[in-house]
Amino acid sequence: MTITYLKKSKPRPSMENADLRDTVSIMLANISKDGEEAARRYAETLDGWTGAIVVSEEQCLAAAERVSQELKDDIRFAYDNIRKFAEAQKATMGECEVELFPGHIAGQKQIPVSSAGCYVPGGRYSHIASALMTITTAKVAGVEHITAVSPPKPGQGIPDAILYAMDLCGADLILNLGGVQGIAAMAQGLFGAKPADILVGPGNSYVAEAKRMLFGEVGIDMFAGPTDTLVIADATADPETVAWDLIGQAEHGVDSPVWLVTTDKQLADKVMELAPKLAKTLPDPNGQVAAIAWEERAEVVLCSTREEAAQVSDRHAPEHLHVQAADLDWWLSRLSAYGSLFLGEETTVPFGDKSSGPNHVLPTSGAARYTGGLSVHKFTKTVTWQRCSRDAAQELALRTARISRMEGMEGHARSAEQRLKLRPVELLKSG
Repeated sequence: MTITYLKKSKPRPSMENADLRDTVSIMLANISKDGEEAARRYAETLDGWTGAIVVSEEQCLAAAERVSQELKDDIRFAYDNIRKFAEAQKATMGECEVELFPGHIAGQKQIPVSSAGCYVPGGRYSHIASALMTITTAKVAGVEHITAVSPPKPGQGIPDAILYAMDLCGADLILNLGGVQGIAAMAQGLFGAKPADILVGPGNSYVAEAKRMLFGEVGIDMFAGPTDTLVIADATADPETVAWDLIGQAEHGVDSPVWLVTTDKQLADKVMELAPKLAKTLPDPNGQVAAIAWEERAEVVLCSTREEAAQVSDRHAPEHLHVQAADLDWWLSRLSAYGSLFLGEETTVPFGDKSSGPNHVLPTSGAARYTGGLSVHKFTKTVTWQRCSRDAAQELALRTARISRMEGMEGHARSAEQRLKLRPVELLKSG
């Protein structure tokens, strides 16, 4: 087995940030204490927003009027794909009922959560797609009340295109709030929101920390780290296409890892030559960000066989995994740890990020080893139920009581044995 690192990333700085944790903890405590007043104060201080927090229907309609028809069509195209895929996922979620032994029946139900809070990032990029991915999926799952928040721009509020997407997808309440205050408002049910059962959507480190601290009190989609992408390529791949796919993802942030795992040394050398040059062609700050990410976070791994390449990929468990190699069916069958898989040079991670259908809220930092991305399943509780006849209850009572006493749980045993005192069915029928 020969695995060679032609390029290695620099050591990552510690993810521990006591100042960030303290800041978020204080903000959550203040909002818990002072409610809407504190949330408004943070919106003014941090985002320069002094306008209304709740977005009205009239404002949604006005925003839609300002969005070009071409962009509306693009957003609806993406919305339709995301909705159809979520509907297909929901169709796989079955309910069941089984008689485990005569007279004892157990079953499974799928129940959507009552309320969800969807966070749509703002800042350097206007994440229209995040509104589509989170709100649409919650709606398809059957969530009764959906609150959506996004950072407002001073004097403007939520950008028109994001607002149009939020409204199109069916958000019941939209708030001009970002950051920790937006997360807290959804969790606590401020400004007319229904307290969220689950909080979803990507955000900056403060948003991620707020979700982490609130986890348990509410559900969350996942703990998010920097976005990451791994490309597997062989001699059939085009070096420039591979280089662009890596650099395109590197523009997310200077701490966004990208990996190339290849069985072809010539392709590896060409990609390493092209990638920094392509980064320089991007407008700044994107170009600067991508160049730093490539220099500090990129790795290029040369493997002897495709099995070695698959093993390297599975160890990384990337958020996005793109295979540009021969025999795609083999890779689809073999690979086992990724957030979302892209097969062939005809597709690309940006398709999934923006419009192709499968959700782009995905596990990062190796979490794809044990979980998948956002889906209708995240908004749905799989619950169980059972009932039994009086005859079946006798059998269950005897066995349960014996197991309980062996465990030292006498109360459980006596509770079970109460069922032995139930009147037989024959006596019930005879009155």
